[in-house]
Amino acid sequence: MAKNTKHTGTRALLLGILSGGRSATPLALLALNRDRKELTGAWQDWPMFRTQLGRGLLVAGAVGELVGDKLPKTPSRIAAAGLIGRAGSGALVGAAIATTGKRDRRVEGAVLGAVGALIGSFAGYFLRKAIGTTTGLRDPLVALGEDAAVIAGSSKVITTR
Repeated sequence: MAKNTKHTGTRALLLGILSGGRSATPLALLALNRDRKELTGAWQDWPMFRTQLGRGLLVAGAVGELVGDKLPKTPSRIAAAGLIGRAGSGALVGAAIATTGKRDRRVEGAVLGAVGALIGSFAGYFLRKAIGTTTGLRDPLVALGEDAAVIAGSSKVITTR
């Protein structure tokens, strides 16, 4: 099967935006889809994706983040440390997906992923607050909807040819 050659920059940006919502989820979903032939790229040989341990840690990190996000003491995603972590995660997933095209564009993918993560962090923060205020739903319920959106969105971006 041919490599996925379409829109690696767009995919990097979108996965970055989704990393702004849940930093570990796009990486975990990429790890779970490592063996898809249409995703063939240099990223599949990176140790975190190549080994079962690495993939397991990425998935465990995503699950931990999904739980931790609902805890009242969890720091804001738009605090400096949160933004740095999300930008790093977005850069990593963006760089990975950008190796799946005809040309390896990992630097471009990393930049787009990091910028997307910053955009997604602020957009997600303010959207989550607005939904809670408008609907009267408690924050953990709104967060569950955000979880579902990030999981579904990441899966769609990763698996769409």
